[in-house]
This record gives sequence, structure tokens and C-alpha cells, in this order.
Amino acid sequence: MAKLYFRYGAMNCGKTTSLLQVAHNYEERGMNILLVKPEVDTKGNNEVVSRLGVSRKVDILLKSNDSIVSYIKEIPNAIIVDEAQFLTATQVDELYNITKIYNIPVLCYGLRTDFQMKGFSGSTRLLEIADDIEELKTICRCGKKATQNLRIINGVPTFSGNQIEIDNQANVKYESVCGECYLKYKNEKNMTLCLTKK
Repeated sequence: MAKLYFRYGAMNCGKTTSLLQVAHNYEERGMNILLVKPEVDTKGNNEVVSRLGVSRKVDILLKSNDSIVSYIKEIPNAIIVDEAQFLTATQVDELYNITKIYNIPVLCYGLRTDFQMKGFSGSTRLLEIADDIEELKTICRCGKKATQNLRIINGVPTFSGNQIEIDNQANVKYESVCGECYLKYKNEKNMTLCLTKK
């Protein structure tokens, strides 16, 4: 029976690069895939874009109220999803059903948590029901394993705002950091606020 896979990690851990390699491997063997990306991820428009500069057009730009099954015209050998954290819990459930009913493997790549260390609906549901979960690793500037995503606006770390702000837009950037560095930046921000109020 096919499985629902979730490959997660902090920003810059190579999720999209890995996804593109997996897609290439399937197609190199003459198999067809369905490449999906939630429409809310406007980076790259209708393409999956790796930070290494590799990109590829998606087959489906999925809206939050879309059913994935409605897009399947012929059974693919695999469904591959980028930015899976932006899926709804219902869409994740549908992907799980696809693996069991249609015997199609589904590989999802995404973040586990946002810049406030809170779960996204898609990644939370994937952590609950995926058959196979793997962390893709990267490192913090300090050399430790990065586990958190630090949002930086105009060069300043920020810990409030909308959950979804796409990087490289409106001066928003993200940096993967370890837990210690994340808390250091957060505590420095809180200290600055406290000093400003006095």
C-alpha cells in the first residue's frame, strides 16, 4: 500500500531541491508525477523554485477550497507537494485517502512551524497522520542544527504579524536558526520593548 510522506525542515534545508530531485528520478524512469503547490505561495508564481536556482512549472496551483482528486485525470505514479504547510487539514486528509484508496504515493515537503513556532494547518495534520516523517536538516549561523524560522523585515527580526508572509516580498526574509539563537533574538526584542516603555 502506498504511503503519505512528510519531509519537513527549517528554511534553507533543501526541501524544494530534494523535491525536484525526486520528481526528476520518477520521470527519468518513465513515470509520471503530479506536482502540486498551494496557490497562497506566490513565490515563483506557477513554479516551484529552489534557492539553488532550479525551478519547474507545477501541474496544480491549489486553492484552499480545492479538492485534489478533482484535478486527477489519469492516475499518476506519484503526487509531489511543495509548501505543504499551506494545505488545509481537509486537503491533507484527502491526500492520505489517495494513498490508501488509489495506491498512489504522496510526498509532501514543507515547514513544521512558522516564525512564531506555531504549527501550520497542513503541517500539523501531516505530523498527525503521515505514514513516514523525515526531518531535513540545516545549520544555524552558530553551527548548531537549525530548527526554527526567524522572520526578518527590513533587516530586523520580528515575532508578530500574519502567519503567512512570503519571503523576498515586501522586505520579508527568513533565516533558519537554532532554538537558542531564536530565543536570544526574541529576548533581545522583548528587552528593547521593555526599555522603550519606561
